[in-house]
Amino acid sequence: MFSKYKKSDAKPKAERAPVEIIDNVTELPEQKPKTSMRKALKPAAAAPVDKEVKRKQRMSDIKLELHRALLDNLNLAALEHATEQDLRQEINEISAEILAEKAIVLNREDRMTLNSELYDEVTGLGPLETLLKDETVNDILVNGPQQIFVERDGKLELTDITFKDERHLLRIIDKIVSAVGRRVDESNPYVDARLQDGSRFNAMVPPVAVDGSLVSIRKFKKDKLGIDDLVNFGAFTEEMAAYLQAAVATRLNVIVSGGTGSGKTTTLNALSSFIDNAERILTIEDTAELQLQQTHVGRMESRPANVEGKGEVSPRDCLKNALRMRPDRIIVGETRGEEVIDMLQAMNTGHDGSMTTIHANSARDGVSRLENMIAMAGIEMPLKAVRSQISSAVNLIVQASRLQDGSRRMTSITEITGMEGDVISMQEIFRYQRVGLTPDNKIIGHFTATGVRSHYAERFRMWGYDLPASIYEPMAAE
Repeated sequence: MFSKYKKSDAKPKAERAPVEIIDNVTELPEQKPKTSMRKALKPAAAAPVDKEVKRKQRMSDIKLELHRALLDNLNLAALEHATEQDLRQEINEISAEILAEKAIVLNREDRMTLNSELYDEVTGLGPLETLLKDETVNDILVNGPQQIFVERDGKLELTDITFKDERHLLRIIDKIVSAVGRRVDESNPYVDARLQDGSRFNAMVPPVAVDGSLVSIRKFKKDKLGIDDLVNFGAFTEEMAAYLQAAVATRLNVIVSGGTGSGKTTTLNALSSFIDNAERILTIEDTAELQLQQTHVGRMESRPANVEGKGEVSPRDCLKNALRMRPDRIIVGETRGEEVIDMLQAMNTGHDGSMTTIHANSARDGVSRLENMIAMAGIEMPLKAVRSQISSAVNLIVQASRLQDGSRRMTSITEITGMEGDVISMQEIFRYQRVGLTPDNKIIGHFTATGVRSHYAERFRMWGYDLPASIYEPMAAE
């Protein structure tokens, strides 16, 4: 009946005793009613909530049973060459036969939903597939099998999507990491990986994860945000964009600083659009996320050690090799370790215009973090020599922040102008000025120049970017 997609040695299903019809979930006499662990919003709604919970639980049980039956019947090797339409039809037919065997009757909507979920289980990532297809979702955060959060517009929301149990969640995790040649288990309880669409994936499993496996997915955006998009979204102003274009085009070395989820990679992507198409660019990342549009781009991705502790390719290894590949610019997705010294040396030795990101809460904190990373790399250098190296290598620090209302702003653009004694001298050119909070907790503020003229204004002019003096004038709140 099921042609080439069904296993030739699939065993016939033994007949089982019929069960009650599940259409809209009529109550099964042998099951005790289950109560929801969540507080009902209204006391009167308690009974329907119980019924809905029981309905979802029963549908989950049916889906799990059907999925096992599908794996027993489907020829998985043949499925690699099957079209989506053929596979969906095959799943629909097999599930219809199994439901008939078990005397389970579902309404049309539930049957369509069930078949769609079965398709995701066989070919995709099960319950996560729906969230991965949702364009409004930026992050997916799994705290055990029964709790899945998403981030929309900078705010976290609890979804009603769940896994059947911990084994179901672990099976999906294993499916993801095995696809990229990695593994996760008790001896190696955490892993970084990349989904097929480029989304960043991190997982931590028991016993390290106490209440069930923890998963975080930073979704890869197919349509990258450009400078114009960020200006329209209010991330910064036209004047700031004009300044940044001049800074990148005249090959200033730029560091994008910010906290987790503040938009550092998005900002770095947008800034890279100002690089001339004739330049050779090499990118180095732990997980390839940058989407550069230039013609001459070489992408590198570091690799962790295998189970035997061998085969590691660190960002520093990639960076050392990149220096031998005649790059005009080097872009490091994130500097977080001993590769910092090689990055600074590259910025100082003929690779002007290089860029990277770091985790820091302000420009001054960013400089301190660079100093700490150099110290942690075990390099014996006097503090003044370290600061001299930083001040001559880094020209500009762009601070990205995610504010308390979930909005992302470029809160500061700061230039490093040299050394004054033992201290790195800096001057802020633009900042985001907060002035208050609306009743619905939206931040009120505006971007303004500080009134300080750029230290690199003459450099801009020599390269053909003669910015008007008006962009450095402080702007009043609208």
